[in-house]
Amino acid sequence: MPILEKPADHPNLPREKIGVLIANLGTPDSYDYWPMRRYLNEFLSDKRVIDIPNWKWQPLLQLIILTKRPFSSGEAYKSIWNHDKGESPLMTITKDQTTAISAKMAERYGDNVMVDFCMRYGNPATTAKVREMVAAGCTKILFFPLYPQYAGATSATANDQFFRALMDEKWQPAARTVPAYFDNPGYIDALAESVETAYAQADKKPDLLVVSYHGMPQRYLREGDPYHCQCQKTTRLLKERLGWDDSQITTTFQSVFGREEWLRPYTVDEVARLAREDGQKNIAVIAPAFAADCIETLEEINEEICESFEEAGGEDFLYIPCLNDNAAHIDVLSQIIEDNLKGWID
Repeated sequence: MPILEKPADHPNLPREKIGVLIANLGTPDSYDYWPMRRYLNEFLSDKRVIDIPNWKWQPLLQLIILTKRPFSSGEAYKSIWNHDKGESPLMTITKDQTTAISAKMAERYGDNVMVDFCMRYGNPATTAKVREMVAAGCTKILFFPLYPQYAGATSATANDQFFRALMDEKWQPAARTVPAYFDNPGYIDALAESVETAYAQADKKPDLLVVSYHGMPQRYLREGDPYHCQCQKTTRLLKERLGWDDSQITTTFQSVFGREEWLRPYTVDEVARLAREDGQKNIAVIAPAFAADCIETLEEINEEICESFEEAGGEDFLYIPCLNDNAAHIDVLSQIIEDNLKGWID
């Protein structure tokens, strides 16, 4: 059978490849007022995050919250900002993670897999990165929200934005999304190793590990969101992997927003209670729901929550960093990607 050649005027197409698009929450472009306002407006206008009807929420958001909050949030970001690179720590770490994972994928698949990252809010935008991947020849895209525990306000909204980006493409790539990995043995091992390393290096071994997760309204749990259950299972698996009992570890929730009842206990209140009522003077805090250190860990935990503990009589406070781009974490994320690419490339 003769080989049919393309017409002379046929457009050149890039060689087909597979895209792996890593997604995290996002970051403002700067801690100044207007970049902060744009970022907060996008974030707090997301119906997955704040599900109050627009007619109630938007006047409050636009006229009150976004008038004041960019100043306070900007100061918080300024205190942790990577001034050398002109970006937030979350951006720096996500870039480093992407570079490390890309090297792993190149070692495994050569140039058949393209790795990049996007942010749900702010830049680089999901739509722009999907467009780049399609233009580069990606006929299949694996979308990986970097949230170990699934929540509607994190994993789902990231997926929503990815699907919206696909709607803009004339020739849509095949698509897959990576599910939550809260009980992945490699992830639990990496968490446990980070705890063991931090404890071994501490001047004084902590008496209690506070496992702090980002909070959410209690109502979301009642409406079927599995986040709370997955957080509890992560803590249980971490405890079992460390060989500890219940007296050595506890679960809390941070970052409460608004007047609605959120998942309890609240980290900022619980660490104070532990010091004041239980006599816990030496604690460590870890935040397994975050794949990279960010405003909620570097500022909220390391400053606000630490101050709450110390003001209540606590003495030694140890924050254990997120897994970030350490080798064990990169190995876990790379293995999860490889598992989810099966059937597309082997």
